[in-house]
Amino acid sequence: MSKICQITGKKAMIGNNVSHSKRRTKRTFDANLFTKKFYYVEQDCWISLKISAAGLRLINKVGLDAALNSAVNKGYCAWKEIKVIG
Repeated sequence: MSKICQITGKKAMIGNNVSHSKRRTKRTFDANLFTKKFYYVEQDCWISLKISAAGLRLINKVGLDAALNSAVNKGYCAWKEIKVIG
């Protein structure tokens, strides 16, 4: 699951570099992803997620459990893909 947010499902988009002479070459627009550890209170463990900045804001807004349940229901990640640290 590289370059895909586990909470929002954001992934790299493909577009064009446009030079001054309007010549176009292909490029990718990567999502703003980083790896972050969270304490999952319901399971009493630490988990590691690869999330985007928008995913982090969503977790702060609705909570970790609700965001994970929503992501699993929408098919962005599965419970077995969530890395349990300890």
